[in-house]
Amino acid sequence: MAVPFVVKKNLLQSDALHGYILETSVYPREHEQLRALRDVTLKHPRGLMSTPPEEGQLLHLLIKLMNAKKTIELGVFTGYSLLCTALALPEDGKVTAIDINKKDYEIGLPFIKKAGVEKKIDFIEAEALPILDKMLQEGKEEGSFDFAFVDADKENYNQYHERLIKLVKVGGAIAYDNTLWFGTVAEPEKYILPEEVSQNMNCLVNLNKFLASDSRVEISQICIGDGLTLCLRIS
Repeated sequence: MAVPFVVKKNLLQSDALHGYILETSVYPREHEQLRALRDVTLKHPRGLMSTPPEEGQLLHLLIKLMNAKKTIELGVFTGYSLLCTALALPEDGKVTAIDINKKDYEIGLPFIKKAGVEKKIDFIEAEALPILDKMLQEGKEEGSFDFAFVDADKENYNQYHERLIKLVKVGGAIAYDNTLWFGTVAEPEKYILPEEVSQNMNCLVNLNKFLASDSRVEISQICIGDGLTLCLRIS
C-alpha cells in the first residue's frame, strides 16, 4: 500500500546520527558567512533547495583536494554551494555560476561579499544550455574546467552532461546533486508522489542508469543530502 510522500533531505536512518555529524564535524568548521547564509535561506519559501551544509563541506574539500582553480556551477539559488566553492578556490581561482534567477542569488550576495570572495565569481543570469553551447562553439573553454557542480533542472541533467564532459578536462570531475531524490528512486511504488517529484525522479533514474554505463567517466554515488554522484572524466 502506498504511503504519503514526505520530503526529507537526509537519507540516514537516524536523525540523531545526522545531527551528530552536523554538530561534531560540520557546524564547528562552517564559515561564519556560510552559517549566516544558511540561516537566511532556511526562511526562504524554497529553502529546501539549498545544498545541505554537510554536502557543502564535502564540495569544499573536494575542490581543495583537486587543487581546482577553474570551476562551473549550474543552479545557484541563494549561493550556499557557490560560497563553499569560492572559499575553497585559491585567490586567483574562478567559478562561473549560471542560474535563471538572479534575485535569489542576490540574497546570498551580501554574505559572499562579507566573505571577501565576490571577485572569484562570474555570475551569469541565463538558461544554462545556451551558455554551455556558446562556450563550446567559441572553442576557448573546452577542457578548461577542473570541476563542475550541477544542481539545476533535473530534466536537463543528461544534456548538461554531454556539454560538461567536453568542458571539464580529463582528470577533472563533475558532481550531480539530488541523484537519489529523497530516496524515491529505490522504491517509487512505495510512495504517493506529487507529479513534479515523480517527473524529476524519472529524470534522475534515467541519469543514474546512463552514468553507470558511460565509459568516459568513473563514478561514485554518495549517500549525502539526497544523493550526490561524482564523475571523474577519464576520456
